[in-house]
Amino acid sequence: MISQENKNGLRNPWLLGMIGLIILVLGVNGTFIWFAMHNRSTLVDRDYSTKDRKTSSAVMSDLQEQKTLAWKATIKQPKSIVMDSPAGYEISVVDREGAPVNGTMEVEAYRAADESKDFSTAFREVSPGNYQGYISFPLKGYWELRIHIKRGKDIFEVGTNKFMVAAAP
Repeated sequence: MISQENKNGLRNPWLLGMIGLIILVLGVNGTFIWFAMHNRSTLVDRDYSTKDRKTSSAVMSDLQEQKTLAWKATIKQPKSIVMDSPAGYEISVVDREGAPVNGTMEVEAYRAADESKDFSTAFREVSPGNYQGYISFPLKGYWELRIHIKRGKDIFEVGTNKFMVAAAP
């Protein structure tokens, strides 16, 4: 037994139902795409990837200076970092000959999802070339650090990969 009385092509209720469903799905997807293109999310900093960008010549100049300095930084960070809990960092910096680099160090913490929570802190030099500091991250999520070491007129910058800060238990 056949479930429909009209077996004529475009008047078949199953065919009309399927065509209607496809049109509905395409319409909803088109609406989502339109909203995505016209209403950008405010959850992410729009200028995150470009706000601290320099011109090509400035980048090349900085790279040449970094290459000339040839300093090496070693970063010891905790295996697990919990929100609102001080995390101890130890950073060692040596020059091309392996001699410790004395100077001042500032560490900037960046969070892509909330620019207002970015902050910087100064690390203290505990011994020649060895710096120590504690960072308390105010929010869970992905963070990255940018480390700036200054000795006289020489400035060395290094960054970390993104890492996860867990929620407090």
